[in-house]
Amino acid sequence: MNRRINRSLWGNMIVIIVLTVVAIFMALPLVYSIMNAFKPLDELFLFPPRLFVRRPTLKNFSDLFYLMSNSFVPFSRYLFNSVFISFLSTLGHVIIASMAAYPLAKHRFPGSKFLFNLVIFSLMFSGYVTNIPRFIIMAKLGLLDTYFALILPYIGATLGLFLMKQFMEQIPDSYIESARIDGANEFRIWWHVVMPNVKPAWLTLILFTFRDTWNDTYTPALYLHNEAMKPFSLALTYIQQGGFVRAGAAAAAAVLMMLPSLIIFILTQSNVVETMKSAGIKE
Repeated sequence: MNRRINRSLWGNMIVIIVLTVVAIFMALPLVYSIMNAFKPLDELFLFPPRLFVRRPTLKNFSDLFYLMSNSFVPFSRYLFNSVFISFLSTLGHVIIASMAAYPLAKHRFPGSKFLFNLVIFSLMFSGYVTNIPRFIIMAKLGLLDTYFALILPYIGATLGLFLMKQFMEQIPDSYIESARIDGANEFRIWWHVVMPNVKPAWLTLILFTFRDTWNDTYTPALYLHNEAMKPFSLALTYIQQGGFVRAGAAAAAAVLMMLPSLIIFILTQSNVVETMKSAGIKE
């Protein structure tokens, strides 16, 4: 009996040590990026590079804000564009994906299986494959150089629909039938019964969609020509392309770009882990 306890204790210690080493290894890029933001230029270009900063400074951030404040478009305008695009894209994607997933998960109608197979089939294609037809569609609709050219593709993304459907299928049908008996219509059932029960799924969807829209530089460069409509991420890439002189400002910009996604992940991490454990499980 003692041997079993000892083996279990040693096994747990080994698992903890291995996981700690892996966690430290995975955290190194994040720590290195944060340290770079506070390094003076002479430390940024040391070889071999140092992980931790020796003489921390805020000059990189002051240089970044100086460059942004003296640009053709005000810094606040870039920031507003990013917040506006990311917020509407995330909100729209969560609402549309969940509303489309509910009938596919809890209603049986002709063609439902075929429609869901189309959704799965669409997941096989990279976004770069659909760039040309998407650009043609936006041009035909007259949406080039507008916010909608960036927002609509994210709202209609199929990954969220797939994720929400897989979670909604785990909700017992008895919950929905009870709500119908109480006189609730389909909209109230979706909002008051289904959505609270799939909270981990839509919080995970918020994290992924916000991360993608906030860090996106390719799509704005493709669809937007008006400088006043470009997001913060695209403005920072111009600074990062400034070479040696702007290396410190570029390091500070990289940290600022990571912060919103990092904060949202910290707030939703327990639900994200729950989603990763439960996705695809059915009763």
